[in-house]
Amino acid sequence: MSTLAVVEEILRETAIPMSVREIVERAGARLPSKSKTPDTVVARDLSMDIKKKGEGSLFCRTSPGRYTLRVLATGTTPMVTDRTVAPQPMSALATRKPAASATPARPVTGRTDTAEGGGFVG
Repeated sequence: MSTLAVVEEILRETAIPMSVREIVERAGARLPSKSKTPDTVVARDLSMDIKKKGEGSLFCRTSPGRYTLRVLATGTTPMVTDRTVAPQPMSALATRKPAASATPARPVTGRTDTAEGGGFVG
């Protein structure tokens, strides 16, 4: 059984949003991964599923680090069209930092100690 299948079972049993830590604790030995950090594996798998499938994912993030089944959060079944990634609204896209301002260098005026081409005038 896959990690996401186990997570789905647990979220169906509880029917409430849960943190990754709570999911892992409840899953126990049912998780197929023998990783030393099962929290990381579960969080990664959930995040990737939501990112790849968008509205078609069975899961949704209710707040940072907390997940539930989409059907429980919205009362609707996931939208599956043709197995392609559903477009996400602009608000769901990660916000980017603004680029550092590229202020052009000010031209040096009034200097007489340099010549055209960078040579030394002496």
